[in-house]
Amino acid sequence: MPSYQAPLQDLRFVLNDFIQIDRYSNLPGFADATPETIDAIFEEAAKLMQEVIAPLNQVGDKEGCKWNNGEVTTPTGFKEAYRQYIEGGWSGLTAEPDYGGQGLPHVIGIAFSEMMTSANMAFGMYPGLSHGAYEAILAHGTDEQKQTYLPKLVSGEWTGTMNLTEPHCGTDLGLMRTKAEPQADGSYRITGTKIFISAGEHDMAENIIHLVLAKIPGGPEGIKGVSLFIVPKFMVNEDGSLGARNGVTCGSIEHKMGIHGNSTCVLNYDGAVGYLIGEKHKGMRAMFTMMNAARLGVGVQGLGIAEVAYQNAVTYAKDRLQMRSISGVKFPDKPADPIIVHPDVRRMLMSIRCFTEGARALALQTGLMIDFAHKHPDERVRQDADDFVALMTPMLKSYLTDYGYESATMAQQVYGGHGYIQEWGMEQFVRDARIAMIYEGANGIQALDLVGRKLPQNMGRLLRQFFHPVDAFIRENAADPKIGKDFVMPLAKAFARLQQATAWIGEQGMRNPDEAGGASSDYLKLFALVALGHVWARMAKVAHEKIDAGGNGDRAFYENKLITGKFFMDRILPDTASLVQKVQAGASSMMAMSADAF
Repeated sequence: MPSYQAPLQDLRFVLNDFIQIDRYSNLPGFADATPETIDAIFEEAAKLMQEVIAPLNQVGDKEGCKWNNGEVTTPTGFKEAYRQYIEGGWSGLTAEPDYGGQGLPHVIGIAFSEMMTSANMAFGMYPGLSHGAYEAILAHGTDEQKQTYLPKLVSGEWTGTMNLTEPHCGTDLGLMRTKAEPQADGSYRITGTKIFISAGEHDMAENIIHLVLAKIPGGPEGIKGVSLFIVPKFMVNEDGSLGARNGVTCGSIEHKMGIHGNSTCVLNYDGAVGYLIGEKHKGMRAMFTMMNAARLGVGVQGLGIAEVAYQNAVTYAKDRLQMRSISGVKFPDKPADPIIVHPDVRRMLMSIRCFTEGARALALQTGLMIDFAHKHPDERVRQDADDFVALMTPMLKSYLTDYGYESATMAQQVYGGHGYIQEWGMEQFVRDARIAMIYEGANGIQALDLVGRKLPQNMGRLLRQFFHPVDAFIRENAADPKIGKDFVMPLAKAFARLQQATAWIGEQGMRNPDEAGGASSDYLKLFALVALGHVWARMAKVAHEKIDAGGNGDRAFYENKLITGKFFMDRILPDTASLVQKVQAGASSMMAMSADAF
């Protein structure tokens, strides 16, 4: 059975040394986020994850959810664990105090989400979707809607969902058929079918608040005619008590590759009462509040799976005896050496490790920028932070889930044949990780979003939030004797390739959109690698500073941080050379063949 230990030491390093979160105590919510307080929160979170949530991961996978006549029963232990989760106040960790939340910074919530995914990805999706619904109603709901729904979502007594996909349309939501008929009392009657609705029906909360995209008859065609509605499973009376069952039922649950512990539902709306949230025909604007939060959360799922897979692969590699080291016997007292001595096993483990540590730093840096975008008193800082988040969102969602899945398969490979056997748990990590590359906008869509929307937006304004700091860092640190050669120069070469690819896409994409589309996935990977290279170079600088100051009693931690970063620079970042060649190869060979020839 796999195990999990929250990476508390690395979280402390990123938050306290890399981000230096204590510098922002003047911002709302940050005054209470002292290193001591964060430590206490993470210690308790680790206990919950390690002792309560993680042991249910294989239970959820083996049992799955059960559907019976519209009702869904979650796996053994899920309901009790969820009760413990909400009683501990974890559902309101970053929510506004006005609605019962603790008001802590968003960056803390991202770290918590990583732990939750590593412990039990399927379980974590229930509260994760609730937080997305909370964000959408907070940003776009009326005061009455906020008072009605947010306190219960924050407490976890009610959960939330997002309803986009229909049997005939996924990404192209303009094709949806779900209708919203206006009523005399200002409500709407929602009719239609939604599929792939995570946590759409379950037995862990007393009410489920569905956020549903639908079209009001007579509105504009396509995506411009889509509106967003709040549709509760049970109607809510004026005094806040629950009333009659609404006209939404679970027609079935999907039988799927992974995340068996989460109920992925077909929801049928038969004249269900719904309430418009935001403006008519502006539903995508409101839904994107939820989707952008979800996309960052999904990116963190890739990181979380990679972390837990890595931990278990390391344990196995230290225990499993197979052959002798090719450079000579390393453990003469044993009949064979543990496989961790073999270079190719080291290659896989180091590849995962440098990804998880770099991705963690990049994700938490982006979380800090979300806090800046919402809470910083300077309007210019808020705008710059929002631009950074918008630019990073497609990369975090896509690259972190792509490499999270690859990390899970590498960790499985470390186990050899045992990795293919259910009891070891590695094949579950592979299956669970696979969905993160698909939902909340398939990764190819994220790449199109990056090149088609984010690059040209506001005459390239978003790019400046990344390009300018990277350029400044390179110029300021190129001559540093400690990081110049091993970290700054590799970053500078990769950054030059990114600039070259960006210019090519800007020029060729204007002439032929297929050129930009054909290059988009490789360009996103190139960009993400440079972003990771930047955080690794900065972390190396911090690690050297800590070593020079005495190492805070743990010199080995900082030395290992430098070794891991050097591996990234030596073995991962050079992939940017092939990626820029792929970008500039153009789309002609992929678009030349006629559709009939496939």
